[in-house]
Amino acid sequence: VRQPIRHLFLFIGAEPNTEWLLQYGVALDDKGFVLTDANLGGGGRPLETSRPGVFAIGDVRSGSVKRVAAAVGEGAQVVAALHAFLADAGDKLAINAKP
Repeated sequence: VRQPIRHLFLFIGAEPNTEWLLQYGVALDDKGFVLTDANLGGGGRPLETSRPGVFAIGDVRSGSVKRVAAAVGEGAQVVAALHAFLADAGDKLAINAKP
């Protein structure tokens, strides 16, 4: 039987498989999605998880809109956050270095 359709939505892995992240200190919500800055009470870098220097984007992030375009935008946004993290880490290494 053939049926004409206007749209097809394919969800692969709509449920997060993230339990293994807990052992590394990455906080999850009650459904298993990764908590990031806004969900953690602020203070962190955009899209940063409870583990400093670990970032989450796209469908796995708690509160995300679960759309490809949003994930692409988050991917572009996280680049700036990663650069800031690495710059801060470099500054700390330089301060702690012994002459």
